Amino acid sequence: MTSKAYSDTLILRQAIIDACLEMNQSGINQGTSGNISVRTGDQMLITPSGVPYEKLTPEMIVTMPLDDGTPVSGQMKPSSEWRFHRDILRAKPEAHAVVHAHPVYCTALAMNRQEIPACHYMIAAFGGATVPVAGYALFGTDGLSANVCNALQDRSGCLMANHGAVVIGDTLERALWRMVELETLAKGYSVSLSIGTPQILSASEVAETLVAFADYGLKTEL
Repeated sequence: MTSKAYSDTLILRQAIIDACLEMNQSGINQGTSGNISVRTGDQMLITPSGVPYEKLTPEMIVTMPLDDGTPVSGQMKPSSEWRFHRDILRAKPEAHAVVHAHPVYCTALAMNRQEIPACHYMIAAFGGATVPVAGYALFGTDGLSANVCNALQDRSGCLMANHGAVVIGDTLERALWRMVELETLAKGYSVSLSIGTPQILSASEVAETLVAFADYGLKTEL
């Protein structure tokens, strides 16, 4: 590995740690229940299993090839959810980062297996007229990975039945932004249900917003 490549991977590893810390500090996630991966060439970097985020160091971030499920030897155990991280990155070449967490409002809707409809124009941030719910399967299994990948076929975020939420981004920064937006949308929808009946945007209104969202937000290299 060249000195530049080594420097680049250290930057990515630290960016993953910083994103994990930001998730917990913002209340998007609790404890070590979330996990993050970033594509790097034909491999991914992913958070290790069960390590408190404040104790993470760049060397603890696990390298895994995208062509199979074999971690590079001599590393920590990867997140138990590595399967859906790997399979999402395989299926979606445009995705550079995957963020999974258990935000309270997203998780509450996921417990009800209740998708988010087009109750607000920010639905467009997730690629369609709904944020779907991936079917339930035991955490860490091939079944869960298949369900999540199916829900994300034409979306950039989904809820996970009785579990949490997962989003993708063409950068880590954008994926983290999308998780914040998803929790905000879930909270708004939940509150609107408690005070009345949300008015849902029409198909044409959603289509118009999807076009407007094509270049929404800033993109960075991470």
